[in-house]
Amino acid sequence: MPALPVCLLEPLWAECAALLPARPAVAPSHPLGRHRRRVPDRVVFEHVGAALVHGSGYERIATPGCSDRTIRRRLAEWAEAGLAERVHALALQAYDRMVGLDLEDLAVDGCVTKAPAGGEVAGRSPVDRGKQGLKRSVVTDGNGIPLHVVAAGANRHDSPLLRPTLAGLDRLDRDTPESVLVHLDRGYDSGPTRALLDALGFAGAIARKGVPAPVQAGTRWVVERTHAWMNGFGKLRRCTEKRRAAVDFYLFLAAALVVVRQLIHRARSRYRWPTRPTTRRLK
Repeated sequence: MPALPVCLLEPLWAECAALLPARPAVAPSHPLGRHRRRVPDRVVFEHVGAALVHGSGYERIATPGCSDRTIRRRLAEWAEAGLAERVHALALQAYDRMVGLDLEDLAVDGCVTKAPAGGEVAGRSPVDRGKQGLKRSVVTDGNGIPLHVVAAGANRHDSPLLRPTLAGLDRLDRDTPESVLVHLDRGYDSGPTRALLDALGFAGAIARKGVPAPVQAGTRWVVERTHAWMNGFGKLRRCTEKRRAAVDFYLFLAAALVVVRQLIHRARSRYRWPTRPTTRRLK
């Protein structure tokens, strides 16, 4: 049984296959051409998807046709090329063309997860007894579609991550509306945050410190739901990658899966064939 359903795996692989360069099955450098054949990218991609879903080590998901070393080498190659970021951008373009992004309302928030192996983007977690943790800052549209993801250490505050998170809006293949309202929790209640929003021309719906959260929850719950969706992937709940490129690869791959899943869910009711009217035969 595949780790990812076919309705999610096939669209992502179609985009990845179009972005990956063509490689010969056997390297022409060998004088006799008798060395081991190259493992197909499709096979490695399925193993990477299993690692994302289950969060297990590469030794556990390796098979006789694809070793753990092959998975690591191919993952490092794809991460350096920014494959997941490009696939996520293409998924956003497809969603915007078929359904439409709600960019008039944006929501930004951070989420702290475990990073027991440490690494370049890990830090002491303030909510896990000082253990190594990872924080991801996500900006979503009004319906919870992840537009950009920024990885940082768990000891980083949410407010300084707002600038690089909103900077990811430049990757969209469209202009932002004239009036944009950014929904933030009280962790962003500071002068630099309001100055940044004014410089970008955005309005801010920021919760005030000292006021109970249920009273001023607003509509930023969509980003909390998006974090819950992304926490459904085991590699994000407990990230064991040490290099920033590999962490970003899994973050954007998970974001692309969320976008594709929401696209299928919304397009199912929007692009449905009209039903035929049923007529009953009178006796």
